[in-house]
Amino acid sequence: MILSVEELQFLYRNREILHKIAFSIEDGEIVAILGPNGVGKTTLLKCLNRILHPKGGAINIDGENLFDLGTMEIARLIGYVPQHVETGRLTAFDAVLLGRRPHIKWDITEKDLRIVDSVFRLLSMEKLRLSCIDEISGGELQKVAIARSLVQEPKVLLLDEPTSSLDLKNQVEILAIIRQIVLEHRIAAVMTMHDLNQALRYADRFIFLKGGKVHAHGGVEVITSEMIEEVYGLPVVIGEIAGMRCVVPRSPEWDGIDDQLKKARPV
Repeated sequence: MILSVEELQFLYRNREILHKIAFSIEDGEIVAILGPNGVGKTTLLKCLNRILHPKGGAINIDGENLFDLGTMEIARLIGYVPQHVETGRLTAFDAVLLGRRPHIKWDITEKDLRIVDSVFRLLSMEKLRLSCIDEISGGELQKVAIARSLVQEPKVLLLDEPTSSLDLKNQVEILAIIRQIVLEHRIAAVMTMHDLNQALRYADRFIFLKGGKVHAHGGVEVITSEMIEEVYGLPVVIGEIAGMRCVVPRSPEWDGIDDQLKKARPV
């Protein structure tokens, strides 16, 4: 077990946002945090790397109690990609190199530069190396933020809607790379997501939040049309198309969608 969360509670101005959240993650796993807007998904991620300080509970990463660790120690264990990335007059290369800061003792080494170079190649970002991050697109900036988290060589990656600024091709590319890195390096990733179909394609387990609590937690078996309607207040149909499980919202004008999905291998 690489990450365990027990009875996590967070209050904002005496209002409970998260109530006794508990789950664990093994290495090589991706967990998707799902639920409607305002349910506490981003708050949960920020508690997991101590940007926010929980009111109660315990977080253990790779056998270490998060609350006993200093900032640099946490940064060596956890890589965090926020929804909104701050810009500045830095090149993309320098911005990514900053991710090596928790590992740098006296000066930047050849190893640090090699790691940054390898991540630029991995994410197909070579052309961005000398571009200023305040002049690149939102999608490119998101890739820089992901690259910066990867060069930290963390045990756990926390990604807050990592594909929100990316086009469809880059969404698929980035999620596939995250999947590859998690498996090959035996780390874990926790991602907040809105797209249920992307979550189904790339995540191993799912945590659905409702009212600040864990409403459902588990593998693909927990994703039922009844549960999704309970969480989102929206009726859906779940089927399988081209070998992939998918969720389709129901609406009155789509009366035939059930029959279409049945023909496409229902589940």
